[in-house]
Amino acid sequence: MAQLDTLDIVVLAALLIGTIAYFTKGTYWAVYGDPYGNVAVPNGAAKSGKSRNIVEKLDESGKNCVVFYGSQTGTAEDYASRLAKEGHSRFGLSTMVADLEDYDYENLDQFPEDKLAVFVLATYGEGEPTDNAVEFYEFISAEDVSFSEGVSAEDKPLSSLKYVTFGLGNNTYEHYNSMVRNVDKALTRLGATRFGTAGEGDDGAGTMEEDFLAWKEPMWVAVCEKMGLEEREAVYEPVFEITEKPDMDADEDEVYLGEPNKNHLEGNQKGPFNANNPFIAPIAESQELFTAKDRNCLHMEIDISGSNLSYTTGDHIAIWPTNAGKEVDRFINILGLGSKRHMVIGVKGLDPTAKVPFPAPTTYDAAIRYHMEICAPVSRQFVSTISAFAPTEDAKAEMTKLGGDKDYFHEKVIDRSLNIAQLLEQLSDGQPWEKVPFSLMIEGLIKIQPRFYSISSSSLVQKDKISITAVVESSVKPNSPHVLKGVTTNYLLALKQKQHGAAEPDPHGLNYALTGPRNKYDGIHVPVHVRHSNFKLPSDPTKPIIMVGPGTGVAPFRAFVQERASQARAGQAVGKTVLFFGCRRKEEDFLYQNEWQQYEKDLGENFVLHVAFSRDGPKKVYVQHKIEEYAEELDKLLQQKAYFYVCGDAANMAREVNVLLAKIISKQRGVPESKAEDIVKAMRASNQYQEDVWS
Repeated sequence: MAQLDTLDIVVLAALLIGTIAYFTKGTYWAVYGDPYGNVAVPNGAAKSGKSRNIVEKLDESGKNCVVFYGSQTGTAEDYASRLAKEGHSRFGLSTMVADLEDYDYENLDQFPEDKLAVFVLATYGEGEPTDNAVEFYEFISAEDVSFSEGVSAEDKPLSSLKYVTFGLGNNTYEHYNSMVRNVDKALTRLGATRFGTAGEGDDGAGTMEEDFLAWKEPMWVAVCEKMGLEEREAVYEPVFEITEKPDMDADEDEVYLGEPNKNHLEGNQKGPFNANNPFIAPIAESQELFTAKDRNCLHMEIDISGSNLSYTTGDHIAIWPTNAGKEVDRFINILGLGSKRHMVIGVKGLDPTAKVPFPAPTTYDAAIRYHMEICAPVSRQFVSTISAFAPTEDAKAEMTKLGGDKDYFHEKVIDRSLNIAQLLEQLSDGQPWEKVPFSLMIEGLIKIQPRFYSISSSSLVQKDKISITAVVESSVKPNSPHVLKGVTTNYLLALKQKQHGAAEPDPHGLNYALTGPRNKYDGIHVPVHVRHSNFKLPSDPTKPIIMVGPGTGVAPFRAFVQERASQARAGQAVGKTVLFFGCRRKEEDFLYQNEWQQYEKDLGENFVLHVAFSRDGPKKVYVQHKIEEYAEELDKLLQQKAYFYVCGDAANMAREVNVLLAKIISKQRGVPESKAEDIVKAMRASNQYQEDVWS
C-alpha cells in the first residue's frame, strides 16, 4: 500500500470535515450571529438567507396570523405589535409581526384560507406610502399586478386572502389616510375579503389612540365570528426573555452601551448610512438665532464629508436623539432598577418571529437611554396592561380607572403630557413598581425614533455640510408639575452650549450623555442620516417661486434662496423669488435677517421678502395677512406658472393658506370659489403646489 503524502492527507481531512459539516449542519462549531452585525445592509431577509415568502414563513413558524406594518415614525409598528399580542393573548391566534419590506407579495394568491393578514398602514406626506411600504404599495396597486399562479386581476387572484386593516393619517393633509384606503380598494379589487371595517386613526385631531381602540373591539368581534375564535382571559405573556448577567462587566468589548450595531460597537462605522445605521457626524458650528432670553432657536452646520451621504436642496436630515438623563433616572428609579442600572442583560425573542428592537448584550441604562422612547405620550391600552403589576391596591385601582375611562385618561394623562415614568411616579407617590417586567416596558414603548428636520442649506452651495434650523421645544401644561421638553431639540441645545465652552452645557438640568456610548460622540458629534424629499425647486431656475414659511418653516426656503442667489452670482438667469416669512418681533426672532439683505443684493429685483411681525404692532399680523395684501402680485405669478410652497404648521397655517389661495384666485380671476378650489387641487396634482408641513 502506497504511503499517503502530505497533499493526500490534506485532501482527505478536508473531505472528512466537509462530510461532518453536512450531516451535523455545523452543530459542533455553531457561532452566535449578531443580528445587528450587518444592520446597515438593506433587504436583511435576503442577506441572511431568510425566506421572503410569507406563506412559507407562516407555515414553518406555525403561525395563523401575520400583522404587517408600514411605519415611518414607529407608531404603526407599535400598533401592529399590540394587535399581534392581543390576538394571541385574548383570542388564541398564533401571531407574528412583519415589516412590509422584508417580504415579497407575488405569492399572496397562495395565502391559506384559514389564516389572517392584518395591515397597519401609515400615510406619509402627501398621500405617500412610508419608506418600508413603497414596494408593497407599488406592487398591490399596479393595474397589471401579477401573482405566482398567473391568474389575472379580473379573476380575483386573492380570493383566499382574509384581512383586516387600520390606517394612520392626519386630516390636515389633503390625502387623509390615502394609503389604507387605496390598499383596501386594491385588495378588494383582487378578490380579498375584509373582516370588519377599514379603521382610520387621525393624528391631526389628536384622536389616533382612541380611534384605534374604538376600531379594534368590533374588528375582533368580526374576526372571532368569521374564524370561529373564542375570547379567553388575557394574561400577560412576555415576548422577550431578559437574562441578567452579573458575571459580565459592562465595559467588556462585546457589551453594547448604546451603539446601534456591531460596526459602531467596534468603533468602525461603515456605510451605507440610513434609517438603520446612522453616521456619527461632527457638528462643525452652531449658533443661537433668537435674541429673546426665554426662547432658543438653533442654527447648526453638520459635517457629512467622508460619509458618502448626499442630499439635494429640500431634503430632510434625521437626528438620532438620546434620552435626557433626568428622565432616564426617573424611569430606572420608578422600576426599582437603581442598583442594577449598569447590570449587563441579554435580550432575546421567545418566539422565532419576535424582533428584538436593540442589540444585546447591553445594560438597563443603555437600553433605556439610547433605545426606548421613554418620553412618548402614554397609551391607555398600555396603562391597562401595567395595572396588574401595581405596587399598591390604590395604584392598581387608579390605573384600572385610567385604562377604562377615556375622558378621565385624557384629563389626567394626555392633557398634562405625562410620560409613563411620570405617571407611575404620581400614582404610587414615588414607590417603585418593582413587579413590572422589563420585557413589558420594551414591548409597550416604541423604539426611539429619529427626528426629521428640513435642511436649511443648498446642496449646490455646501454639499458636505447640512444646515438645520430648530426651535428648542419647551412648554408648560396646566395642572402639570412637569415642563414638557422636546427630547431632540434640548439635546441639540446642550451640544451647542458644550461647543461654545459652557461650564454647564445643559441649561435645563436634563443631563444628557453628550459624549455618547464609550465617549464615541465626543468632540461634538451627533448620529444622523438623510431622507430624500419630493419638496423641490423647479428644475428650471427661471420659473418664479412663491414661498410661505413662518418661524422655522423658513428653513427649506433659506436653502432655496441660497441656491438661487448662488446661481445668480454665477451668471444664470433666475426667476422671481418671493418669500412670505412671519415671526413675533423684528428684534427677537427675525431669522437670518442679515442673510436676506445679502440675497437681495445677489438677486436684485428677483427677490422679494414680505415679513409679518405678529407682536410688533397694535394688531397681530401673520403671513396670511401679507399674502392677502399682495394678492394681485401673487396671482400674476401663479398665472405665469409659479411654483407655490408652504412649510410649517399643518393644522392651522398651512390649511388656512390653502383656503386663502383659492379665495385669492377666485377674486383675482373672477371665477367661482369652487372653480378656484379645483385650480388649487390641479396645482397640487402637478407639483406646482408643494407642502413640507408637520402637525
